[in-house]
Amino acid sequence: MIKLSTPVMAAPLPVQLSLGDRIMVLGSCFADSMGSRLSAAGFDVCVNPFGTLYNPVSICNSVARLASGRPFTEADCVEMGAGAGLVCSWSHHTSFARPTVEEFLRDANASLAKASEFWKSANKVLITLGTAMVWKLVGDENAGEGARAGEVVSNCLKRPAAEFSHEMLGVQHVGALLQMLVEGNPDKEFIFTVSPIRHLGDGAHANTLSKATLHLALGRLPVCYFPAYEILLDELRDYRYFAEDLVHPSKLAEDIIWERFVAAAVVPGDRSQLALNEKAARHSAHRPIR
Repeated sequence: MIKLSTPVMAAPLPVQLSLGDRIMVLGSCFADSMGSRLSAAGFDVCVNPFGTLYNPVSICNSVARLASGRPFTEADCVEMGAGAGLVCSWSHHTSFARPTVEEFLRDANASLAKASEFWKSANKVLITLGTAMVWKLVGDENAGEGARAGEVVSNCLKRPAAEFSHEMLGVQHVGALLQMLVEGNPDKEFIFTVSPIRHLGDGAHANTLSKATLHLALGRLPVCYFPAYEILLDELRDYRYFAEDLVHPSKLAEDIIWERFVAAAVVPGDRSQLALNEKAARHSAHRPIR
């Protein structure tokens, strides 16, 4: 028999999700996608309360902020570049940018307060790592408001490139961060994935090294790992499974990965209810033509 793909095994995970869990979802835009599907399937989830996060440092910093609940202040506010006329912070994705400091702090702190309360009772955490590449502020004199020299930012906010240095984290550094994250939250069970979405801004080779760094770091730790990256890049492996930008997975690819995730990570007794919940979500989203 001729084989047209190389199947990737996604065995049942040691961490299983049930509809009674409270699940925090953090990470790249693939985490946004998985979080939306978990919500539609009826899970109690909180998804990226700081917006999309790509690197391990920003994800760990966000968890620390959730644990402390410390509000953002005017000192955290940063004026976005490129004439955007918006205010954000180094801890947030630009989806949180607002026209004024007051509006940004209102919305950022409302999201933080809600998510911090959720974090206290969350028992499962799904984290999708996107890249090992980070952008660091080079110094207070150039980096703008809210700046701390050497700080890893979650987003460059369209500020001038001269305000940052760009580097790749080492395997040991990433491993140590994730180990502290897991060991520092013994009341929660973690599932990790590596995003199959390629980061090609620095070229294909840099993306390969970055993803390999994340894989090596996770491979050295006794953590629960779901192979979303391998399913898309090794099993599906064809541009028909990608969106028009040839970087993000298509809806069909997301559907396949979601089905594999449910089979590997959801307790069997809840799967029939998930299907009913998803059907109800699709029905409620449908707008009949009048």
